[in-house]
This record gives sequence, C-alpha cells and structure tokens, in this order.
Amino acid sequence: MKSYGEVKNLPFKNLNGISDKTIDIHWGKLYQGYVKKWQELQERLKEGVSRDLKVEESFLADAVVLHEAYFDILGSDGKPTGSIINAIAKDYGSFEEWTGHFKALGIASRGWVVLAYDFNDGKLRNYIADAHNLYGVWGAAPIIVLDMYEHAYFIDFGSDKKSYIETYFKNLDWKKIEQKFNKIVKN
Repeated sequence: MKSYGEVKNLPFKNLNGISDKTIDIHWGKLYQGYVKKWQELQERLKEGVSRDLKVEESFLADAVVLHEAYFDILGSDGKPTGSIINAIAKDYGSFEEWTGHFKALGIASRGWVVLAYDFNDGKLRNYIADAHNLYGVWGAAPIIVLDMYEHAYFIDFGSDKKSYIETYFKNLDWKKIEQKFNKIVKN
C-alpha cells in the first residue's frame, strides 16, 4: 500500500482538451506540493500534537487522496462501460440522471464532486466537498472524483465550468473506474 508521503506517477500521457500546462501545474506542482507538505507535517507531529496540526493533517491527507483519485481515472476516450454503469443506473434511476446530477454538482461545487460507494447503506452517492477535509462522509470510498478548484480548469476554460466538466467526462477511463468500483465493492 502506498503512503501519503509518496508521489504517484501520472497515470496518463495526454488529455484531450486539458492542456499539458494545466497538468504540469495541477499534478506537477500542486499535488506534489501536498505530498511534500504531508511529509513535513509528519516530522512536526513527532515534536508534539495539537488541534491545528491534526486539522492540517486531515486537509493534507484528503488533498493527496482526492488528487490521486482524480488523476487515476483520466486518460481514455470517455465511453462509459462496465458493471458500474448498471450500478449507477440502479441508484440514480438511469445513467443519464446520474450524469446530470453529477454535472450540476460540478457547477455548484467550490472544491470537489465525488461519486462514492457508501458502505453505510451499500449505495453509490454523489457528494461535494468545498475543501479537502470538509463534508467527507465516513465509510464512503471515492470512485469518480472531479476537481472543481479553479487550478483544475481556469487556464484552459476561464470561468466556463460547464465546458471543463464536459471535457473531463470525455477523458474518463471507464476501465479504470470499473476496476476501482469492483475492488471497493468486493472488500
């Protein structure tokens, strides 16, 4: 199992419609910066624990987890496939209803939109988080993660969140999403 203190490799080479510059800043500086801050925080925690340090720890841990989940499922043609499509339709009425709900949350979100498997009731649920460590649900595992912070889209799309979300969907790797879903549901 990988530690929060280790940088993962970028799991794709190029994305359609999301520039290398955006990826270089987002993955190369921001995500890797969170990993480095996590490492530094672990050293500070050896000197003593405080509320502020533990809040920072949850912020950094979630920043690493959410960024990795975001990057891990990108890099393909965006064609939905797999048993997760049926599971989404079961919990949302149809795949199209889920897609509309997820995209609407993207427009409304200040930070993240997450399709998670909620172990509390065994359903797929869309959640939002305005910050890495706000509004997370204990007992829910992220499957599809959309970063709605401006650093993820502003260079390429300006304030046009809708176009960014559409481009994100066109780059989803549903085989990777299916693998993640199957791993989570089987545990």
